[in-house]
Amino acid sequence: MKPFLKKHWKWVLNAVTLLLLGVAIYLVRSDILNALSDLAKINAIALFLIFPLQIQNYAAYAHMYQELLKIFEHKLPYRRMFKVSLELNFVNHVFPSGGVSGFSYFAARLKPMGVSTAQSTLIQTLRFVLTFASFVILLFIGLFMLALGGSASNMTILITCSLSLLTVFAIVVGGYIVSDKKRIHDFTQALAKYVNKVLHIVRPKHPETLSLKRVERVFTETHENYKLLREKFPQMRKPFFYSMLANVTELSTIYVVYIAYGQFVNPGAVIIAYALANFAGLIAVLPGGIGVYEGLMSAVLISAGVPAGLAISVTVMYRVINMALSLPPGYYFYHKALALNKLGGTPNDKKAA
Repeated sequence: MKPFLKKHWKWVLNAVTLLLLGVAIYLVRSDILNALSDLAKINAIALFLIFPLQIQNYAAYAHMYQELLKIFEHKLPYRRMFKVSLELNFVNHVFPSGGVSGFSYFAARLKPMGVSTAQSTLIQTLRFVLTFASFVILLFIGLFMLALGGSASNMTILITCSLSLLTVFAIVVGGYIVSDKKRIHDFTQALAKYVNKVLHIVRPKHPETLSLKRVERVFTETHENYKLLREKFPQMRKPFFYSMLANVTELSTIYVVYIAYGQFVNPGAVIIAYALANFAGLIAVLPGGIGVYEGLMSAVLISAGVPAGLAISVTVMYRVINMALSLPPGYYFYHKALALNKLGGTPNDKKAA
């Protein structure tokens, strides 16, 4: 079995990928049909605005990665990072891991380009940190908009404050851990033991599925990169700007769907609903947070005064269109990367990637 997997790993990985994608589509088949039936009721011209907004969204992520890589003396072309952004979106949607698969894929994808695992891990972490940090600002703008419209309920205020505090707390704790080697050692010990304990239930013959030495080595390298990052902290302004741009374009995409339905709801409700759905998506088991994402987003929109039917229809329509636009090209570039052996390798493969 092992020789077969070693020889045909790309075919197996592609088969599993397609299977998971099929499962994802099957789980939302009724929602897809309902969304398609609503197409006749909406303003197609307004809906067309989604295309440039989504292109700009992935462009923002590509520029963010470019700027973060520059800090570590890696200059990669914009077009390449645009493709990687699409590939990452596909991987995070299809593989049910709350974004963890994206870390592994990003590290494997950039390795042939001379980017170490520790650097790619830190860059991908920074992508999430910057995205959620910039969203804290948008959350309070959203709350202010709801207050002006008289829709800021106690529950909405609680959600906004909780998400903001959780984001700030996670950033502070993460920075506290990687700023000291002893704290990194203690954290990796605890993390590896916990993960191996959970995995031991599924794999009883493998007491150490997650190598403690490997995890500690990555975190130690991350500490060294963190010190470099701290020295070049002023250079984080551009990545932060692009993270804000990515959030704004995604929120604008959702709002365009409301406009297509002929409705102008309070933007604050959209901001808070989108934030909660994305936080929940990090811990969702199903691919792309299917079910959890739509349910929470609709619930928050309804609690903020958006009519239930409209909230559900727009949320489903946004999700279907978003996935329909991004997953096919994401899969194409992902499959192409596998076919050309762009995962793994050495810095000598840099030009080929």
